[in-house]
Amino acid sequence: MATPLILLFFLSVLLWNPSFSLSDGLQAGSSLSVEAPADVLTSPDGSFSAGFHPVGKNAYSFAIWFNKPTCTAKSCTIVWMANRDQPVNGKSSKLSLLRSGNLVLKDAGHIIVWETNTVSATAVGLKLENGGNLVLRDFEGLILWQSYDSPTDTLLPLQSFNENSNLVSSRSQGNYSSGYYKLYFDNDNVLCLVYKGPEFSSVFWPSPWLLRWEAGRSTFNNSKIAVLDSLGNFTSTDNFTFLSADYGSNISRMLKLDSDGNLRSYSLKEDGEAWIVSWLAFPQPCMVHGCCGPNSICIYSPSFGRKCRCSPGYKLKKPNDWSLGCEPEFPLSCNQTDQLDFLKLRHRFSVQVYQSSRIRWYILLPKTQLLNGHRPPNFNADFYVKLPKAIVSSYIDTVEYPELQCSNHVEQLERKYTKRQQNKSSRFFLWTACSIGGVELITILLVWNFFIRTNDKSSPTAGYLLATTGFRKYTYGELKKATNTFSEEIGRGAGGIVYKATLSDGRVAAIKRLLDANKGEAEFLAEVNTIGKLNHMNLIEMWGYCAEGKHRLLVYEYMEHGSLAENISSKYLDWDKRFDIALGTARGLAYLHEECLEWVLHCDIKPQNILIDSNYRPKVSDFGLSWLLNRGDVKYSKVSRIRGTRGYMAPEWVFNLPITSKVDVYSYGILLLELVTAKSPAMGIEVSDDGSSKVHRTLVEWVRGEVARALESGTWKHVILDPKLEGIYDEAEMVTMVNVALRCVQEDRDQRPTMGEVVRILLRDGSHRSAEE
Repeated sequence: MATPLILLFFLSVLLWNPSFSLSDGLQAGSSLSVEAPADVLTSPDGSFSAGFHPVGKNAYSFAIWFNKPTCTAKSCTIVWMANRDQPVNGKSSKLSLLRSGNLVLKDAGHIIVWETNTVSATAVGLKLENGGNLVLRDFEGLILWQSYDSPTDTLLPLQSFNENSNLVSSRSQGNYSSGYYKLYFDNDNVLCLVYKGPEFSSVFWPSPWLLRWEAGRSTFNNSKIAVLDSLGNFTSTDNFTFLSADYGSNISRMLKLDSDGNLRSYSLKEDGEAWIVSWLAFPQPCMVHGCCGPNSICIYSPSFGRKCRCSPGYKLKKPNDWSLGCEPEFPLSCNQTDQLDFLKLRHRFSVQVYQSSRIRWYILLPKTQLLNGHRPPNFNADFYVKLPKAIVSSYIDTVEYPELQCSNHVEQLERKYTKRQQNKSSRFFLWTACSIGGVELITILLVWNFFIRTNDKSSPTAGYLLATTGFRKYTYGELKKATNTFSEEIGRGAGGIVYKATLSDGRVAAIKRLLDANKGEAEFLAEVNTIGKLNHMNLIEMWGYCAEGKHRLLVYEYMEHGSLAENISSKYLDWDKRFDIALGTARGLAYLHEECLEWVLHCDIKPQNILIDSNYRPKVSDFGLSWLLNRGDVKYSKVSRIRGTRGYMAPEWVFNLPITSKVDVYSYGILLLELVTAKSPAMGIEVSDDGSSKVHRTLVEWVRGEVARALESGTWKHVILDPKLEGIYDEAEMVTMVNVALRCVQEDRDQRPTMGEVVRILLRDGSHRSAEE
């Protein structure tokens, strides 16, 4: 029996020995030193190495890199970094695997700059695997931490990219710190590229000019997973895919978000000496936002690549750093308009203009700052810049930037035609027939034009369908003009995107562009007809619609204060306003459920869909086209897919039970709790269980628990109340709101009140508001 025990003892000593070969990984109690060039982990197949890499003078980061092409201090294919934004000193810095299971990077031997925060009761080991994944495992092989879960700017084959992943570009080719570009999954489950610069930010991929479905993306998923396989096929759950130019070859690959904001797929040449681009997101690199900074123009041609130039009258703000753009060479003044003039920039300039806190797209005159100026192909227009007359006069005529040179030599082709002989009688009969035909054609056109002008319901004078809907039918061209080519987005959801617009009669409107363009025109008009008949002070008013080709748009009144979601954290939303919003929302829903000829189920009640007017009166929005039902069918109705938003959805959606108006009652109950607590139901709440540990509770569980635990003392009111109210509220109204909310969120839908009952309860206990009825 002694022999096996002795063998096990020597084996454990070998496993825990710090001098154990690095080719097998880093064992607990061991370190990699920045001062030891040989302290490098290497993958079994020799493709990758991990160790300290110089990123500046006496500055190092712990990184993973490809071994081909050969990695040097000046040229190295880095795929991951632990401390890209906080390099460590070249002396006494170490990466240590503690016996507790925590992997720690210390600067100068004592300052922790990065750690995995892992704990293991058994032996652990750190190993660099063949795919370039640095993995920390326990004695049983369980993964405690891996570099694949926290990418920097590179995605390797078979490395999963999910909702918790981000690719962040480096600052520049020689600066590995975090840059201004990020690849991520947004709240609509779409893979996006965003520029977040020193002064502004904007999403630029998929194209902001397109709706998501127009860009080939799908928002109907919740997995948020993307992966590049070893053969060069990239797939994402939002339907975005691409194949590398060398698809099928079993070679080294990587997907990298470069410092210039372009997303590229790279493949290693067969000789292993260079990387080649096998796919890229932007063949025209000037389409990347922020590439040249404010007040500049990006110019690209295959002959000299991408160049940045300051607009006339401007100079580079910081040498060798185009991210900060250009600044004026002249003093800015608002009271010397007579000293200003316009300079024309010729040959196709498209710009993005920044005003106030919103990004707007124009091909006109910017009032403040020119952003993302570039020369898109096939855009024949000029751009004017307002400058001091002294600067304008220094240019002969207009400013032209270099463009592709093509030969202007035209070769004249020789053409010969033989005139056919005709006799005079044939010519006479031909002219007579043509004249008679022409008169008949003109007559037909005049009659047809009169008929069209009399019956055309899309013309401006006859655009009001008074006999059916009572509101305006707009053309797509009218709404495109009213929204300035859909430039100012003010909201979005699963159903569509909302833009601010100014109609031809001067009214400010909200235009909702529906994503479901496959809905037939007859079905769409039938639903619009029903929605157009709804009329209640707490429902958003629809002014018109557009059904033209594949375009489906709705025109609503514009609400000055935006949505409840934007106001719920505002200091102006005092208790009286909150109670009025609760009451007004209940009235609107009660009208939809109980007073319409058809019952309208909203199916997505949440703060984003409760809009606030100038008097803080709530109006339920986005109820159009939600779900229209006949009164006799509502108790037995089912739908083909889940509708709503996580945190506000009734249990019926999950358990596939019949959907009734009680799904809106449940969502309204969650809304009431959010009005009282200002806590989002989607986030969850950490609470103390027994005084020593923390447990995760939903908003409903937390409120129920506080009410049950301290009902007699009355302290629960102060615990759950939004601190921004500073204790100023009507206690009776608050108790009523919480009680109503908890009744509305009952698991059994039959135990929930109707919205009519909710209105009566709120009016009964909000007695001082009854006089307003």
